[in-house]
Amino acid sequence: MIKKRKQENRWFYFFNTLILILFSLIIIVPIWNILVSSLSATSGLGESGLVLWPRAFTLENYRKVLSDASIPRAFGISVLKTVLGALTHTLFCATVAYGLSKSHLIGRSFYTTLGVITMYFGGGMIPTYLLIKSLGLLDTFWVYIIPALFSYYDTVILMNFFREIPPSLEESAKIDGASEFTIFAKIYLPLTKPALATIILFNGVGQWNDFMTTKLYITKEYLYPLQMKIYEIIVQSNLSTMTESGSTDVVVQATTRGVQLATIVITTIPILVIYPLLQKHFIGGMMAGAVKE
Repeated sequence: MIKKRKQENRWFYFFNTLILILFSLIIIVPIWNILVSSLSATSGLGESGLVLWPRAFTLENYRKVLSDASIPRAFGISVLKTVLGALTHTLFCATVAYGLSKSHLIGRSFYTTLGVITMYFGGGMIPTYLLIKSLGLLDTFWVYIIPALFSYYDTVILMNFFREIPPSLEESAKIDGASEFTIFAKIYLPLTKPALATIILFNGVGQWNDFMTTKLYITKEYLYPLQMKIYEIIVQSNLSTMTESGSTDVVVQATTRGVQLATIVITTIPILVIYPLLQKHFIGGMMAGAVKE
């Protein structure tokens, strides 16, 4: 019986390892293909098929990207709106969650109902655009920050964390003369670092990848983030392909594709660098509350 179980465990671990290896390859191969293609010359990119090693290694694609004056500026806009947007969003949601976590809050049920409604219903694109316009946020940097300040879903996550904090900590702090702001800043926020890191990571990735906000509300090019520049490169590539013909078509398409891939690699690097730094808190935030004793 014991030998049979050991044999079953071996087969289980074998197939489990095989599935994980295949799954890893599905993720790694496309990323590797993009990386090595961005390091390939135009002549190499003109050929079809999967690229597993740079074809005529060159850094020309990256030189073209970095030589464009609009790319560094767009990169700065993306970094600024990601950092500022993620931090203000998390702080605002934490402030609201702190108030709603108190059972003695007057009108708490009403505020909770309003928050739940926002999770299921939205005003729609046109009413939202008119609201943004009436607030004077069109063609301003703050259109990236203010509309994205609040998410009731993130607020609910933080509320659950706040409710797990022993009330005795707050009571002892009040006895020592601490104000509500001091209790919030020095007790509640430090004790909910996993949840805060998780929300910062999710919101930061969303801010970094967002280009629809720019597409809808921004017409000034100096406010374009990096993702919008990638969108422009892709559109220009499609237009060039449509207008060119013959062998020139292949050259134009390959050249623009190399710039596209180099831009994609540059935009991905910050996320790959930041994620390992927040991974410990991120896993803690996802697992918190999973097991109840």
